[in-house]
Amino acid sequence: MPAARLRPRNDPGQYDDLADQWWAPRGDFAMLAWIADARAALVPAPRTTTDLLLDVACGGGLLAPRVSGYRHVGVDLSRPALDLARDHGVETVRGDVLRLPFADGTFAVVVAGEILEHVADHRRLVAEVCRVLEPGGTLIIDAIAATWWGRFSAITVGERIPAGPPAGLHDGALFVNRRELLDEAARHGVALALNGLRPSARDYLLWAARLKTTVRMIPRGPTAGLFQAVGTKTG
Repeated sequence: MPAARLRPRNDPGQYDDLADQWWAPRGDFAMLAWIADARAALVPAPRTTTDLLLDVACGGGLLAPRVSGYRHVGVDLSRPALDLARDHGVETVRGDVLRLPFADGTFAVVVAGEILEHVADHRRLVAEVCRVLEPGGTLIIDAIAATWWGRFSAITVGERIPAGPPAGLHDGALFVNRRELLDEAARHGVALALNGLRPSARDYLLWAARLKTTVRMIPRGPTAGLFQAVGTKTG
């Protein structure tokens, strides 16, 4: 049994244990690559040649080859993941996502993918990503909703199917209250719009049958499970 399975739910050490899975097309993080495609689709074209993009909890750098034109900065706690991200062109910083080591208004785009549901203090994280975003900049978040469907799809079923999250990676008690997310972002000048995100059933079946190498994530529908949030900072 892999070491990650022996750790408590949501233990950050699991990402160190599973570092060799970040870029494995059929590995434990396969769905994270699919979600990175959907996340990248929300990143606007850079306005200048010096625009900075912050990848919060960048992991192994899956977003890097999917966006271009930005100076791509990634922050994470996992040293093995940061080593991989650096190999893929990310300027890496080891740091706490609840205390981002950057000045106010530094980044044209801030992307926080699959991290809110791994921290207890959602308000602090939202405040931090909004703080380091420049006025007129774009905030992109994806997360799992604090609903029975979110827990069922990500844990009860998700941990039992190919490409689903590894067992123990999530703690359903930390999933995200969408109303609180919207309100907190608005307090910091970012009006977020939400949309649901789900894998294409056809693509998934073809992927499982090894007839397709990736799976499209469909960015529409209910937000009660996996969802995206995107908005622009005013002021």
